[in-house]
Amino acid sequence: MADSQSWSARRMRWMNRLHARLCTRAATATAFKLQPEPRTVGSYARGRQLVAGNLQFAGHLLEARGAMLWDLDPPDAAFEEEIHGFAWLDDLAAVGDPAAREVAQRWLWGWITRYGKGQGPGWVPELTGRRLIRWIHHAIFLLRGIERPQSQAFFRILAQQTEFVGRRWQATPPGVARFEALTGLLYAGLSLDGMERHVLPARRALSEECRIQVDDQGGIPTRNPEELLEVFTLLTWACSSLDEAGKLPEEPHMAAIDRIAPTLRTLRHSDGGLARFHGGGRGLDGRLDQALAMSGAKNRHADGLAMGYARLSAGRTSVVIDAAAPPSGAASLKAHASTLAFELTSGRRPLIVNCGSGAVFGEDWRRAGRATPSHSTLTLDGYSSARLGKPGMIGATRHEALEDTPREVPIQITHAPDGIRFEGGHDGYRKTHGLTHVRTLEMTFDGRAIVGEDLLMSLDDPDQRLFDRRLDASGLEGVPFSIRFHLHPEIDSTLDMGGTAVSMALRSGEIWIFRHEGSAEMTLEPSVYLEKGRLRPRATKQVVLSGRAMEYATRIRWSLAKPQDTAVAIRDLARDDIELPTLSRPGTADT
Repeated sequence: MADSQSWSARRMRWMNRLHARLCTRAATATAFKLQPEPRTVGSYARGRQLVAGNLQFAGHLLEARGAMLWDLDPPDAAFEEEIHGFAWLDDLAAVGDPAAREVAQRWLWGWITRYGKGQGPGWVPELTGRRLIRWIHHAIFLLRGIERPQSQAFFRILAQQTEFVGRRWQATPPGVARFEALTGLLYAGLSLDGMERHVLPARRALSEECRIQVDDQGGIPTRNPEELLEVFTLLTWACSSLDEAGKLPEEPHMAAIDRIAPTLRTLRHSDGGLARFHGGGRGLDGRLDQALAMSGAKNRHADGLAMGYARLSAGRTSVVIDAAAPPSGAASLKAHASTLAFELTSGRRPLIVNCGSGAVFGEDWRRAGRATPSHSTLTLDGYSSARLGKPGMIGATRHEALEDTPREVPIQITHAPDGIRFEGGHDGYRKTHGLTHVRTLEMTFDGRAIVGEDLLMSLDDPDQRLFDRRLDASGLEGVPFSIRFHLHPEIDSTLDMGGTAVSMALRSGEIWIFRHEGSAEMTLEPSVYLEKGRLRPRATKQVVLSGRAMEYATRIRWSLAKPQDTAVAIRDLARDDIELPTLSRPGTADT
């Protein structure tokens, strides 16, 4: 299996190199016939850091003031991929001053000089599509004040990259990579004089991918909310470009936008960020709101299931629950064992979170972030609810597919006497321990309280016999379990009331109190928050309820509520500090 994957990867690299070289003979573009407006949202703070020589990509920070980006030795494949995608142009354009333009122009024409003849690691269709989008978005910013030979080289390489994507987009893996390649191809066909022949094939292929990849719920196979946002953003950009050119997107393209928009609203917390599941983060600041506004789609789901997630919301509180089995097959290569985990946000402040994807912090953190203990749910006897299996490749990075995943995940959302109730279960521990995990969450109508119950049950005789064997193997001490509630790093938490409660203070001034019923032991333990854009995991805490299952049914009840004297609404005046990297030497990281 590994040998066949290695051979396939080598063949793909060889084919990419061959077509990149062949495309150097392509007819050149000479000018823009349509100049799309920049639609990407860059970070002014990151742009200033790039100008200052603090280069942070894919979890690495290098101090290289005045250096040519392409002279640096990339620490890993992810770093290399990020710099060749040119998304950093968004950040330099957000600064927009002469110093930022000088860096952008020097790095871009440095890339043309070094890699413009079709060599180098950046010649893969999805990265080339990403480059085309950024170069076209920021063409006015890039071309200001340059000489004619440089301008000619710019258009020549744009045409070369367009021809390359036109030949090789089908070699991209289905999903975000293919949408990125096709959107770049469509952009170039619409914008560049002489590239018009690519518009119709790109438009049709994009429509077909929408039909295949976007399901009736507006979801994608990976169930990654941030990837769904990326797909949605690319589709809205493509739609706007077609509209500016006086052309109509095909019906499946428009239908996909209409289906995805309400799903993203379901996955959106009350602070505007996305729920962090299956390798996805909160999304770039402003990207979600911008994409939803650009789409013009106003429809939304009622609180319920979307892409396998359930949402409960009331007052200023939102809860998003992973209420379906994890993705399977190739779609599971980044997926997490997070079934029945939840996140809770109050106003602008995340409270209960999942640890997130550790991919940017190395192999060990990547694997740890995918395990069930890194999520706010129940773990049993050191097992995850799904296990890592056979490895596969995503780009240059090896990932493992999920195996032994839950098969049955029944859920129900109903009205409770004073709010809304979620009930769900999964059989991820049934094969190993004969136990089914059932979780109930009830949110009050004002959003000020959540009452939860976690239940471990043996449902039939075979399950009970398996549980009995596990119980015997433990010396009749019981099967250990832990229920984890990971807290956001900005939460100030303390054990209170003689160790029977945990007080949680948000930066807004809100207080939440966690309590539990039953024989489980409650502790406040260290945890981590794995966040893109950081150099190291952030230290935080987690509330852990631990105990042992001794019977065929074990019940643990808990609650999370604001004190009665807390105001209904608090003016959240605390500002989120912009944390910039502090360097002592190249490659060092902040904590």
